Amino acid sequence: MLDQQKIDMYIMTNQKYYPEEKIIYLKDKLRTMDDEKFSLISTIELKDPTTLLLVSIFLGVLGIDRFMLGDTGMGILKLLTAGCCGILVIIDWFTISKKAKEVNFNKLMSLV
Repeated sequence: MLDQQKIDMYIMTNQKYYPEEKIIYLKDKLRTMDDEKFSLISTIELKDPTTLLLVSIFLGVLGIDRFMLGDTGMGILKLLTAGCCGILVIIDWFTISKKAKEVNFNKLMSLV
């Protein structure tokens, strides 16, 4: 079991990478974990939602934001259709940060 200070430090430094509504659930999962798993979780490469938003704004027509998230199918669709004539690009401007946080959370949960 991890001590509360270690859990709080992890949450404070990484809360921008996870959905706000799932932080409490994440804290509960971290409490039940041992030090070995916690050190493994600390090595996860998390996607920065702000970086993905900027990539989406400037290179979203090429689908690079979706490739960075690991959504290859949608990335190819956006690349071949110029973001479905810009419609998917605009939608992604408003949703890409949430999608990045969900990808990070799911990646963490797959290790727990």
